Amino acid sequence: MTFELTTLGEYARVQGGYAYKSKDFSESGKCPVLKIKNVRFGNVDYAEASFISEEIANETKDWKTKEGDILISMTGSGPNAPQSLVGRVARVWEDEPDAWINQRVGRIVLKEEGSIHPDFLFYLISTPRSQDYLVSNSSGSANQANISGKTIESLPCPKVDFDQSAAIAKILRELDQKILLNRQINQTLEQIAQAIFKSWFVDFEPVKAKAQVRASAAKGRTPESGQNSINEKELEAEMNRAVMRAISGKTDEELDQLSPEQRLQLTTTAALFPDELEDSELGEIPKGWKVKPLDKVADYLNGLALQKFPAEDGEESLPVIKIAQLKKGDSKGADRASKNIKPEYVIDNGDVIFSWSGSLFIDIWCGGEGALNQHLFKVTSDNYPKWFYLYWTNYHLTEFQRIAADKAVTMGHIKRGNLSSAMCLVPVEKLINSLGEYISTLVELSVKRRLENENLAKIRDSLLPKLLSGEITPSDTQSTAEAVA
Repeated sequence: MTFELTTLGEYARVQGGYAYKSKDFSESGKCPVLKIKNVRFGNVDYAEASFISEEIANETKDWKTKEGDILISMTGSGPNAPQSLVGRVARVWEDEPDAWINQRVGRIVLKEEGSIHPDFLFYLISTPRSQDYLVSNSSGSANQANISGKTIESLPCPKVDFDQSAAIAKILRELDQKILLNRQINQTLEQIAQAIFKSWFVDFEPVKAKAQVRASAAKGRTPESGQNSINEKELEAEMNRAVMRAISGKTDEELDQLSPEQRLQLTTTAALFPDELEDSELGEIPKGWKVKPLDKVADYLNGLALQKFPAEDGEESLPVIKIAQLKKGDSKGADRASKNIKPEYVIDNGDVIFSWSGSLFIDIWCGGEGALNQHLFKVTSDNYPKWFYLYWTNYHLTEFQRIAADKAVTMGHIKRGNLSSAMCLVPVEKLINSLGEYISTLVELSVKRRLENENLAKIRDSLLPKLLSGEITPSDTQSTAEAVA
């Protein structure tokens, strides 16, 4: 069965955003305004939003968003810049903040409740065919294309009843909700890992906790004996207990409730931290730790100018991973290069990639096999675990961004010398291995969920056009729960 076609305008109209004045905006506040840059593919990005006063927000409450709203960018680029494509559509998901829509951000509003499920329209506009339709019917230039409400309403749309549209939307929405949940979990994992790294390697909280216990014990030293009021074995136990509290964030009572295996693991890790600081070129650092340049902790392999390695007809090829692909996390629509390049320039899931030019950032690649382009470093190490060089590179990122911004060139970048100048603290090997039990697990879980999201997105994207066209029906597909599993 295939659906007859009508237009989106049979079911819905497009409400334009409010024309807020520039003087209305501030950099902080309680009422964010969504501009076209905040409308991403599938979801709203609330980062870098402008804000309006609560008074103006109350006066323009008709433009306030709610869960389930479908937003579309009415200004953007042509196909030459996919990330800022005109016609990007986003859904406002559950538990997102209240916001207000600015001009050139459209909202899809049903003409009659119950005529069609709104999420069906969201997925309709999300299809490549609909995106191509909106781009090809836009006006303006390739760098600033515009679409009108009438153009959006003229979009071809399957003629369906509410129950059909709801059943189709449910399958696709459940996949998206699983993807969003994985993202939220990963954000939490990343925050935990970053907090642990800062506590142990930047603030030295475990070392300071030990030092404080020793200092307190020293105050109990008697003048006659010159001895501590507690012996060294008891002191060591007290210091380790303080570190256990510091690295676990638990109280003594909570520590006592842990299993013997968990307490032993914490005690073993705590014993590896020194109990004093010493002077170094970076100031006071934990005793016995070493200071090393970033490029001595890891190897930074610069990518190739892959335009020099084109794929010949019939030859196996790889997607070219550039900064744009790293930022969006996949290789869809990427250029192709010959697969006959040196193996070290081939990247795959789990590799750490550092963009050192233009937009400086570091990430773990989860977009499948690809060829490493110039302006990207593939970061590896024979001596240190992945989390160690990943987080030390990230620690220096703000410094690198400042260096790049200071350059009087169009595209800021850093040099090899900047890697040699960026210093890292390296504890004893046993401590690095022990810490890996914590941070490595968090990193591995994050990568696992990102790869799961890649698979979920492929399932969603393969089902999307078939369900919307009527080529398959919800009853033809296996349950979403089985697909996700």
